[in-house]
Amino acid sequence: MLKNKEYKFWFATGSQALYGDDCLKEVAEHSKIIVDGLNKSGILPFEVVYKPTLIDNVSIRKTFNDANGDEECAGVITWMHTFSPAKSWILGLQEYRKPLLHLHTQFNREIPYGTIDMDFMNTNQSAHGDREYGHIVSRMGIERKVVVGFWNDKSVQERIADWMRTAIGIMESSHIRVLRVGDNMRNVAVTEGDKVEAQIKFGWEIDAYNITDIAEYVSQVSKGDTEALVEEYYSKYEIILDGREPADFRKHVAVQAEIELGFEKFLSEKNYHAIVTNFEMLSGLKQLPGLAIQRLMEKGYGFGGEGDWKTAAMVRLMKIMTQGIKDAKGTSFMEDYTYNLTPGKEGILQAHMLEVCPTIGDGPIGIRVCPLSMGNREDPARLVFTSKPGKGIATSLIDMGNRFRLIINEVECLSQDISMPNLPVASAFWRPEPNLATGAESWILAGGAHHTAFSYDLNSDQMGDWAAAMGIEAIYIDKDTTIRNLKNELRWNWVAYK
Repeated sequence: MLKNKEYKFWFATGSQALYGDDCLKEVAEHSKIIVDGLNKSGILPFEVVYKPTLIDNVSIRKTFNDANGDEECAGVITWMHTFSPAKSWILGLQEYRKPLLHLHTQFNREIPYGTIDMDFMNTNQSAHGDREYGHIVSRMGIERKVVVGFWNDKSVQERIADWMRTAIGIMESSHIRVLRVGDNMRNVAVTEGDKVEAQIKFGWEIDAYNITDIAEYVSQVSKGDTEALVEEYYSKYEIILDGREPADFRKHVAVQAEIELGFEKFLSEKNYHAIVTNFEMLSGLKQLPGLAIQRLMEKGYGFGGEGDWKTAAMVRLMKIMTQGIKDAKGTSFMEDYTYNLTPGKEGILQAHMLEVCPTIGDGPIGIRVCPLSMGNREDPARLVFTSKPGKGIATSLIDMGNRFRLIINEVECLSQDISMPNLPVASAFWRPEPNLATGAESWILAGGAHHTAFSYDLNSDQMGDWAAAMGIEAIYIDKDTTIRNLKNELRWNWVAYK
């Protein structure tokens, strides 16, 4: 299982010496109470660390540079308790390189009408100080998240929690390394892309190996290790023989066990976090990796089919961002296959040849061994299941030639009440927002791929914030989307992102 760092977030309060020591003591006390309240809320996924009040250029610059150098710090939350002259923040902000959140709040929820005086006004003027600070951040063109509201409200804490997960995605993006086994599927356009620009923009390393390099690792897996993993499969999943002879079925499953062990050893030794395969390039393998890839995704690895390294990296990224979510519903590689166009029952059947992550499964998960016409190999074993009902997002990162674009479509997975006994793969059935016709037309107009990185556990804002931090275009397709507005947005973006 891939592990992430135990990140923390710093809480930096802005003020100045103009109002005296008593005021600064009160500012510090209030900040400590807010930090303590945030940490005790049970909503934030990471610890918030209190930092001394920042009152001048020197303290601000030092704090931001200390944050840059602290490997555990994934971002800084800033708040201006009093008025804080923004020119003092310029050098620190110029040198800061990590995610930034501007929390526009105040210590008190309500104005104390009966006792309010100028001392209170001077101390509690976030409405003033945050505007001064916000101006300089905007003037400097620095990307940040702004969250407005009372700090102890659940809705505000949930927005901070969402941003924290985005911040982790921003931090970890530069550590993602994608293993390309072979190359892109021949003559396919949308899964191609500029790998050098991807490393510049996102920090991703995308390296190619021959399939034979990994096949050697597969061939070296011991019989004992293979059999132990097969036993784990048989204890964990339903065995669906479909009339096959049990011993023959088990041999096919054992091949996937060898592939899982061999691939995982290769990934671990060479420090890769995502992988792509291609059914056109299987030299040295007996089967197309199916069950093996599904299990690796479940362990946190990203995956993309037919050489789709962009989707593989996005699946890994989204798995990083969702790690540790209580009662998480899952994240997976997915592909649009076929429509149901019956009025009132519209939707898209999602699947892939084999490789859908079992984290999104609903109910029992089984193993089947079925023929696969592509790849010219023996029948591969795969996990079969249907997805959970619920809302999620489908994302597609595409290369537009002069820039990257992230398309984010809100979708709702529906219960699959009708059996599909002849479909030997895992599947989901979802309805895109705002409806199938508008959603599909918008997706096509935006140039979206047939592969997606899908998650139940992230929202559009989180992925849009990640795109903004990366400096790339984000297109949202949701309940408010209209074709007229989307076309205008796409036209404007051609100019804005040139």
